[in-house]
Amino acid sequence: MTDANNTSVIRNSLPETALTLSDFDYDLPEERIAQTPLEPRDSSRLMIIDRDRDTLEHRVFRDIIEYLRPEDVLVINDTRVLPARIIGHRSMKMNADGILTPSESTAPVELLLLKQRENDVWEALAGPGKRARPGDIISFGTGFLTAEVLDIGEEGCRIVRFRCEGGECETVYEALHKLGSMPLPPYIREKLNDPDRYQTVYARHEGSAAAPTAGLHFTPELLEKIKAKGCAVAPVLLHVGLGTFRPVKEEKLTDHEMHTEYISVSAETAKLINERRAAGGRVIAVGTTSCRTLESASDENGVLHAVTGDTGIFIYPGYRFKMVDALITNFHLPKSTLLMLVSALAGREKMLDAYKTAVEMEYRFFSFGDAMFIQ
Repeated sequence: MTDANNTSVIRNSLPETALTLSDFDYDLPEERIAQTPLEPRDSSRLMIIDRDRDTLEHRVFRDIIEYLRPEDVLVINDTRVLPARIIGHRSMKMNADGILTPSESTAPVELLLLKQRENDVWEALAGPGKRARPGDIISFGTGFLTAEVLDIGEEGCRIVRFRCEGGECETVYEALHKLGSMPLPPYIREKLNDPDRYQTVYARHEGSAAAPTAGLHFTPELLEKIKAKGCAVAPVLLHVGLGTFRPVKEEKLTDHEMHTEYISVSAETAKLINERRAAGGRVIAVGTTSCRTLESASDENGVLHAVTGDTGIFIYPGYRFKMVDALITNFHLPKSTLLMLVSALAGREKMLDAYKTAVEMEYRFFSFGDAMFIQ
């Protein structure tokens, strides 16, 4: 862990576990995957899991206010999704002798920007990869944005350097807003008519390659009612990247290593959360990204610190939570690190039983789906 304005990689150390990847599988009919968001946002269904009473309830999301206490603090991730999916073509390619030559093909090359490394250097996924090899130049739009492929990193990620030319844009962010589209997950096949529906109403800081989807259920009116009840709302930041949605391939959980993501917790937020918790309030994370940020920035004594850096924390059963008391979350993919995280909080068997019930009761799953409150 680091103080504010310093940077480090935060990882967790967990005991060996007998659980394997197969222990987090479940059957999900394809028709249960939500393709479009509901209107209004807070009309989604809400499953309430009470760990102490060992009960399960079915409500509507706007009813969440009934389960929040005046002394609690609701922690949101105020990241904003970039229109990070851009499509261009390879204008120059590196030949076998290391010489750049014009590319004759105009076949499309797609980049999904994951994380800004420095200035105009980014990590990105490329498809197809054979059209994005080190040395190649990819051109976008009318050519005012180009990307040079510098290297191939972990999991086949491309390291690219962007250049803006011709005066049509000055920064990569500006170019993305002209050329890019929302990076919806591959399981969503329906067109999203309103891109803002893949943003939370409190999104502020651009940098994510995916939305913190638990927050999509909140409306401004619901947040105001929550504050009026006395419950505090505190922002943290995690820019969602490969670490959140990268699939687990290793059967042994301890062999999986999370890709790092940028986080930030302000001194003001840390002070507020520590004060609320010391006074007996619960720390309620909105989404797994807020949860991972809080757990990364907390010490073993349960004190939250102001931090700016990268986290590679991987939470699965056996983890001892230091800060998070309750969690608002969506229903996650089988065998995913997100399902492992909620299983660490509520118990694997209890969570899989809840998922089975959700399937039977026709809950909507994944990014645009329904929600769960684990308390």
